[in-house]
Amino acid sequence: MGNIKMKKKYWKNKNVFITGATGFLGSWLVKSLVDESANVVALVRDFVPKSYLYSSGYNKKVTLVRGELENYFLLERTLGEYQIDTVFHVGAQTQVEVANRNPLSTFESNIRGTWNVLEACRRSPLIKKIIIASSDKAYGSHKALPYDETFALRGSHPYDVSKSAADLISFTYFNTYNLPVCITRCSNLFGGGDLNFNRIVPGTIKLILDKEPPLIRSNGKFLRDYLYVEDAVAAYLLLAEKMDNKKFHGHAFNFSTENPINVIEVVNLISRIMKSELEPKILNTAKGEIPDQYLSSAKAKKLLVWQPVYNLQSGLKRTVDWYMDFFKKST
Repeated sequence: MGNIKMKKKYWKNKNVFITGATGFLGSWLVKSLVDESANVVALVRDFVPKSYLYSSGYNKKVTLVRGELENYFLLERTLGEYQIDTVFHVGAQTQVEVANRNPLSTFESNIRGTWNVLEACRRSPLIKKIIIASSDKAYGSHKALPYDETFALRGSHPYDVSKSAADLISFTYFNTYNLPVCITRCSNLFGGGDLNFNRIVPGTIKLILDKEPPLIRSNGKFLRDYLYVEDAVAAYLLLAEKMDNKKFHGHAFNFSTENPINVIEVVNLISRIMKSELEPKILNTAKGEIPDQYLSSAKAKKLLVWQPVYNLQSGLKRTVDWYMDFFKKST
């Protein structure tokens, strides 16, 4: 118990800034940090009433700053006025199909947004640590698998490129200005609170609840690994705590369960959990997606002593329960 109490005290009264706070990962990060007694300042672009930030009531427990990542002076003012110590930059346009349709708004949000955050941090002397959310997609396509942190960043489609660029810009600020930066590259996140129903996990759960067959946009054979959102949040907090030691600054870390599985198997697993016999429809319409992509977490396991708590099955069970409750309340 002593260790748990020590950890709980770590975030008490720390001034933390979170971008993308109405997003899927951002809203869970807010919840976790508020529960650990941090003073959370949350950047919110749009009012999204069904976002987990609002549906959980945690919007009432944080300081909300309305605005966009593209607004540099807003970021600089926020970091200064609220005397921010730690920054979690998880705000981004995260949908591959949206990026393919609207590359410019994706580049503005994901690339300009990242350099704005980093530059505002550079000009804010109280900042002690900055965690930048990159993605497994930043690696682009490589024949060798699994991807580790030494692989080149070479995205070739708009979303992937936006993440490769943001990732490299983050290293620039560490290498040139000695900014206390770390980069996270997570595999596909899933869990309750994800309102992007184009994604395979929430989309499948919603269709089955609506008694409609699940839809698979690819050929169903793409291999991916998946990480439950509460494991991702724990990874972010652990990394931030470890960054008290400067030897971790300037590092990127992969976070993954290291258990690649194809899309059809994910849909079948959800169907079994939900006791559904609906056959999935394979649309095979996905464009610009990397066929096989999964990560090695060996570095995080060794240097950070990180381990995921949930496997795909246990994470999906929690996720299905969350959505069943969510849709019950929505009707």
